[in-house]
Amino acid sequence: MNFKDYIKDHILITDGAMGTYYSQLINSNHTLSEKANLNNPEVVAKIHKEYIAAGANLIRTNTFSANTKVLNEGIDKVKEIIIEGFNIAKKTVQESNNDVIIAASIGPVPENDFTSDEEVINEYKIIVDTFLQEGADTFLFETFSDIHYLKDIIPYIKSKNPETTVIAQFALNIYGYTKIGKSANRLLDDLRSINGLDIYGFNCGIGAGHLYQIIKKLHWNEEEIISAMPNSGYPDILQDRTVYMDNTDYFVDTMINIAKLGVKMIGGCCGTTPIHIEKLAKAMESFDVNDVKKPTNKKKVVQTQERNINPFEAKLMNNKEVIAVELDPPFGKDIEKVMESANLLKANGVDIITIADSPMGKPRADALIIASKIAREVKIPTMPHICCRDKNIIGLKAQILGGYMENIRDMLLVTGDPIPSGDRNEIKSVFNLNSITLMEMVREMNIEHFKDEPIHYGGALNPNRANLDKEIERMKKKIDAGATFFLTQPIYDEKTLEKITYIKSKLDTKILGGILPLVNIRNARFIQNEIIGITVPDEIINQFDENMTREESEQIGIEIGKNIALKMRGIVDGYYFMVPFNRVNMINEIINALKKGENK
Repeated sequence: MNFKDYIKDHILITDGAMGTYYSQLINSNHTLSEKANLNNPEVVAKIHKEYIAAGANLIRTNTFSANTKVLNEGIDKVKEIIIEGFNIAKKTVQESNNDVIIAASIGPVPENDFTSDEEVINEYKIIVDTFLQEGADTFLFETFSDIHYLKDIIPYIKSKNPETTVIAQFALNIYGYTKIGKSANRLLDDLRSINGLDIYGFNCGIGAGHLYQIIKKLHWNEEEIISAMPNSGYPDILQDRTVYMDNTDYFVDTMINIAKLGVKMIGGCCGTTPIHIEKLAKAMESFDVNDVKKPTNKKKVVQTQERNINPFEAKLMNNKEVIAVELDPPFGKDIEKVMESANLLKANGVDIITIADSPMGKPRADALIIASKIAREVKIPTMPHICCRDKNIIGLKAQILGGYMENIRDMLLVTGDPIPSGDRNEIKSVFNLNSITLMEMVREMNIEHFKDEPIHYGGALNPNRANLDKEIERMKKKIDAGATFFLTQPIYDEKTLEKITYIKSKLDTKILGGILPLVNIRNARFIQNEIIGITVPDEIINQFDENMTREESEQIGIEIGKNIALKMRGIVDGYYFMVPFNRVNMINEIINALKKGENK
């Protein structure tokens, strides 16, 4: 069957679920069906046969989770699973004597388990190449949440074989948003920009009723081919097993209504079985194409107005030197010192106070709550750090929405310091997102929720990374995700300033130079030897002496801070001071020196 010719004049019916149906057949809820390609191929073949007999025009290979991270296997084993999965489907179709399309099913590769985008893309390429070598000519990317990697891998497929058909499907929640907060209509806009993508739509995540309501509000052209493969409904746990209620008639009726909206490719995802597909195929035999509503791409015109710009953002945009100072939240309930420091900094003309999010992975009071309290009581703009370490996407969105309601308009979005190794047996990191995908999520929230007064956000910059060009590449991705400024690690030497000059020559962005005053020789040596990404030259260390008093050591730290701050002037767009051990007096002395233009 020629996919593209068939779908011009027909509504294509796909198969239903593989994973949940496989679990149902073998009476287990804890097995990855992909491994059955090697150890239980008869059951996989049985599932394909049942869907073909039910009337499916397209079946998906049993390879959705076939990647090294989900299967916890080496790449050679993954390739073997893919090859067997494709061949099982191919043999089943041949034996059926039916004209059925075989789609190479590819699910998301867990990006957070890799160290770079290049590694993720390389894994996708290996998966794709394995399918191509077996003769695959239809690819179905399923249950994605953004187009980040698809922008690279889909053109790659077409470069290998321009005649392939490529389908991309995305999971939405009941409100019509992906897990990173992108609306279905915005998603369609993005998908239209991908060269080589033939069909796009939605699968998994929600039931047919909710997907119908979402698709009904979408805007697309008649030439576009949209797919819909929802779950049978919503699962329940019964005796430690995930089960879906028997609602085949409702599912079929709703899928017919989805087809009437102009959707050309319909089928099922989790919880659906050959019975769902059989009833759907029979219902489609009497489907009247005259009932199909022509899709429209006419969007509702929204009256726009000039958005509000907050003071910190305005000062940066107007190329004025800004001063940000970081305060650490308390370990306990006593917030008096933090509030006192905030008042002293405000009195000295600081532009914004940033609040770290449990730095070094040690639990402290919530950064956003402390930032809100300072902003409300001290009347100074604040910038909480929002990190990915401790919260899943639901928690991060809730935190950001709560901060917005507290009038927080500036945020630093970071991946977050790792949990100390000694605590990892008891405390687990989350990392649903990294700093870039978190920025993408906030960008979407700005579009969908905060249009009139969006959140102004930036990211972290490590100018001492071994491969500076890699850091610049990462900065570019953050800028593309909406970041407008960067805060650097503490700087102690002119060599690091040269690196920032180089970065500024490559990127049009705002950079605030980091300054963390050293308080004594022990503190200086600790940072030099224990903190990754910060360079403290020996000549800085040698200015301290173990016999110095606290006051003498502090004064040395202040002088070092003054000198580097004045050397930064003209290179950076502002200053990012970190208060050492609540000694805000040290920061204020350096700020005063900057005001005077003093250089000692």
